[in-house]
Parts: sequence; C-alpha cells; structure tokens
Amino acid sequence: MYSKSKNGECVIIGLYVDDMIIFGTCMDIVSRTKLFVGSNFEMKDIGVANVILDVRIIRKGDSILLSQEQYIEKLLRKFGYYDFKPVSIPYDANSKLMKNRGLYVSQPQYAQIIGSLLHLMSFSRPDISYEVGRLSKYTQCPN
Repeated sequence: MYSKSKNGECVIIGLYVDDMIIFGTCMDIVSRTKLFVGSNFEMKDIGVANVILDVRIIRKGDSILLSQEQYIEKLLRKFGYYDFKPVSIPYDANSKLMKNRGLYVSQPQYAQIIGSLLHLMSFSRPDISYEVGRLSKYTQCPN
C-alpha cells in the first residue's frame, strides 16, 4: 500500500501480486497517478474495480460499501456448508463444548476453516471474534 497526500488531495495505490488498485480524493489525482505509473511501467487499465481480493465494491452516490458476501459464499461452498440454514441466536459464552460425535473434520481442514474465519473477522466481522477465538483453541485436535 502506497499513499501520497498533498494540498488536501490524497491518492492511494494498493498492490497485490500483479494487481493494482488506485483510488483517491478526486478523479484528477487518480488520472495523473495512472498516467505516471503507466509511463514508468507496463500497465493495463481495466477500468473501475467491482471486486478486489474477494471484496465487492458497491458504489451508492458518494459512498462506497465494501462487502465480503462473495468471500463468505465461497468459503461456505468450499467447506460444504452452503446449504445450511443461518441462525441469528447470539452465542452463549457459558455453553460447554462437547466432543464431536457427528461429521469428522480433519485437522488440516479445520485449520483452514479457522484461518478463513480469522481473516473474515479481522476485516469485516469483529462480532464473531469471541466464537472464532474459542474454536481456534481446538485447531490441533478439532474433534
């Protein structure tokens, strides 16, 4: 991530492997930055970003909304939980976890699930941090 701020204008360049996103406080500074980068490096402008790193960018007037719905759906499909029904019951901190007697989850798969939830939690879902923290204690022996 690179940023430059001058005279009340700001531009930010985000790089990830071979992808780049440029955004700023006004289109003029974004255009000037694209010209500068394009004159120094080979670059292809694919236009306005709608999704970057599984984060959907939704524009509403002057506002921008970032959504990880696409990432969550991808995780649910990957780990076979897409068809489960969501519940809106708050987690009871006094509940006792019991030995898994249902479907066996391998340790590597459990670690992947916990890692994915940690990523989700740190980006946009701090409300799941208690539950993920509690479940992450069982990464070495998930059953």
